[in-house]
Amino acid sequence: MTFAQKLDQAARATEERLSALLDKLAGPQAASARLSAAMRHALLGGGKRFRPFLVVESAALFGLPITAAIDTACALECVHCYSLIHDDLPAMDNDILRRGQPTVWHAYDE
Repeated sequence: MTFAQKLDQAARATEERLSALLDKLAGPQAASARLSAAMRHALLGGGKRFRPFLVVESAALFGLPITAAIDTACALECVHCYSLIHDDLPAMDNDILRRGQPTVWHAYDE
């Protein structure tokens, strides 16, 4: 498999798992549909997913399949997305766009 194919595989697996986790933790039955939508906006708004790729490839060095590494990869991606959300806030950088989309605070308020 080529580098690009491995990167794409890790990105797809990460997106699918993040979406499933959001469905479970912040689905329609969640207390706040607005919070759930903001979480989806933040976590599923694109990106290369290079950090999850590094987790998956590191796990592969020890013979672990992608399924064994994907939750850790998702956790790392959640921390990264949090840092972006925090950095974009008006009291910080006051960014209104990230990856060509409105930032979380701009789309959903602080």
